[in-house]
Amino acid sequence: MSDNLTVLNALDTARTQWYHVTAVIIAGMGFFTDAYDLFCITTITKLLGRLYYYDPAIHAPGKLPHSVNNWVTGVALVGTLTGQLVFGWLGDKLGRKKVYGLTLILMVICALCSGLSFGYSRRVVIGTLCFFRFWLGFGIGGDYPLSATIMSEYANKRSRGAFIAAVFAMQGVGIIFAGLVSMIISKLFLVSFGGKAFSTDEVFSTEPEADYVWRIVLMLGALPALLTYYWRMKMPETGRYTAIIEGNAKQAAIDMGKVLDIEIQAEGEKLAKFKAANEYPLLSNEFFARHGLHLIGTMTTWFLLDIAFYSQNLTQKDIFPTMGLVSNSKSISALREMFETSRAMFVIALFGTFPGYWFSVFFIEKIGRFKIQLMGFFMMSVFMAIIGAKYDYLKTKEHKWTFAALYGLTFFFANFGPNSTTFVLPAELFPTRVRSTCHALSAASGKAGAMVSAFGVQQYTQDGNVHKIKKAMLLLAFTNMIGFCCTFLVTETKGRSLEEISGEDERKNETQMKSTRPHSGHQDDGWD
Repeated sequence: MSDNLTVLNALDTARTQWYHVTAVIIAGMGFFTDAYDLFCITTITKLLGRLYYYDPAIHAPGKLPHSVNNWVTGVALVGTLTGQLVFGWLGDKLGRKKVYGLTLILMVICALCSGLSFGYSRRVVIGTLCFFRFWLGFGIGGDYPLSATIMSEYANKRSRGAFIAAVFAMQGVGIIFAGLVSMIISKLFLVSFGGKAFSTDEVFSTEPEADYVWRIVLMLGALPALLTYYWRMKMPETGRYTAIIEGNAKQAAIDMGKVLDIEIQAEGEKLAKFKAANEYPLLSNEFFARHGLHLIGTMTTWFLLDIAFYSQNLTQKDIFPTMGLVSNSKSISALREMFETSRAMFVIALFGTFPGYWFSVFFIEKIGRFKIQLMGFFMMSVFMAIIGAKYDYLKTKEHKWTFAALYGLTFFFANFGPNSTTFVLPAELFPTRVRSTCHALSAASGKAGAMVSAFGVQQYTQDGNVHKIKKAMLLLAFTNMIGFCCTFLVTETKGRSLEEISGEDERKNETQMKSTRPHSGHQDDGWD
């Protein structure tokens, strides 16, 4: 593409090499941590209920009240939404690299503190947990726009979608490990300190040692973030940010020449043209004329997808007993219940959730983002409608495996579908100067949908009421069909450079036409 800067052409046409793999691993480990921290809460909420909300007067295992359950599972999502907006904006203003390390530091500190309590009463324990999970979510939120933007700006145009999807696919690995680690820790304690069934001994069916289990599970979330920090700090600023935003084509050529292992010519005159041609801000008529529909499309589809996706993940603990994957709570101890819930989550994630992510990675450059998203929304809607319509039939013991298969398929097509593509598209559709912010707005819209799930949909599933669960599934099927329709607001991006898609190269095309305006200064770190 002759209209583009040499450094950007070099990035677009580079063969896939080790630095691409390194970038995927470094950014992906952040997402592994994000998913582990967000979804391990599913495995411990019932344990928290038994530990802190047991009432001997009702002769039933302790259970978190609806409002407490919603806050314990949802407060991190509130923090994530806030963090996405703040760090996404900072990523465009200060640079991707400068704020990339801050997110990890925050995640490490708050993951460790989530397992601590500043007192013994349930009010203090739950309050402390919610406080630190909010700030944990705040750090996690920053990882979404920054990881996606960095990967899109490092990648070549032939494999860009697969690289971004591979970063996001680490979310699937994180969900698997959330179930696996919870299963291992609870099993180790169960072997050493296992109590009797609740029906046999109401008090000591909740093992006192179980209070250590949930804390260990939460605190282990700090480990992968800590291990990734050094390598994240060694990454240079992206060539696109250095050249187009900071206006330092020479430094961009040096930095990208190192990682590509080639010599790249700096082009001051062409860079000045880029600056002159792309001066409109995010809040301008020109931006909305060129990119407005796409921003509405990425925000609405992510919002609708996360209502269904987080409903599946946060409410599966309530649906597992119906499937027969876990025992009745009165017939087992607290640790046994956690072990069975974690095991069921692990199995569903391994066979339903995980494969879908990697199908997206392998097929996104062949089928395209647009078609995968349409297919995913449609298939999710079909399977959720079947579950909702036939719930009475499926919940019987004889049909539990049919139920599990249908439930697993909704996870598969969520991930081989909009859960992957809603992450990829905002990293490609928008100009460099507002790319991180636009991805943050889209991701924050998604987390607003997740909050609808945490504070709304869970009300229908928490009591195991058949009629309410049927209603929730049919409602989710409907939201997926709206997502299918909103997908037509975005366009296909495969096989084209970011500047061609956003119009930053001033070439008129079916996507957009122009973009960006840089600042001065440069980032000087190499990636050894």
